[in-house]
Amino acid sequence: MSVTVPMPVPRSELADTVVERLVVAYPAAADPARAARMRAYMKDIAPFLGLASPVRRELSRAVLAGTPRPDETDCAALALRCWELPEREYAYFAADYLRRHVRRCSSGFLPVARHLVTTRSWWDTVDALAAHVVGALVAADPALRAAMDEWIEDEDLWVARTALLHQLRYKSATDTERLFAYCVRQAGHPDFFIRKAIGWCLREYAKTDPDAVRAFVERERDRLAPLSVREALKNL
Repeated sequence: MSVTVPMPVPRSELADTVVERLVVAYPAAADPARAARMRAYMKDIAPFLGLASPVRRELSRAVLAGTPRPDETDCAALALRCWELPEREYAYFAADYLRRHVRRCSSGFLPVARHLVTTRSWWDTVDALAAHVVGALVAADPALRAAMDEWIEDEDLWVARTALLHQLRYKSATDTERLFAYCVRQAGHPDFFIRKAIGWCLREYAKTDPDAVRAFVERERDRLAPLSVREALKNL
């Protein structure tokens, strides 16, 4: 696994305001019993406040009421500060915020996204960042495909998983050659989360071009893990 290097948090009055509100609003609605169940379900990756998704989203709307649209610095500051807070719901807030405002960010935001992917990594935050933040950055700047070509080779499985999943929402805009090449590159990976991601990205693309996915799986079946094959063909 790669070592996460601390990233300096830029100054942002907007982030100051939002975080000040957030650390009051979220704990006030905490549910300790639910928090214990959530922590256990997420394999003890982090403590939880125990906020159900509908409650968390309602609180988030209240926290953000009246705040201006962010710029890239605001997005970076807010995400990094939320990631430093112990309870997992703060990371969910940041991921939702980035998804909403990723178009305000340039390709220069990618190092921040990588830092988030590699910090307290688990599928709940990584998948949201992959599909809705990293994917959006690459779609806006195709030059970032070169970075994805590096990420798919990364020893950190969550970085590689992000590369596999970044085209998850691309549909007909999917770079099919790159998608299939990434799946082949990681076909022999021993970890469940990589094998699952291969199947997931293929299953999702099968909604757009089922024949291409079916042909690819048939061609590479001997190299793909059974889990990847099952997931890829689940809806075909």
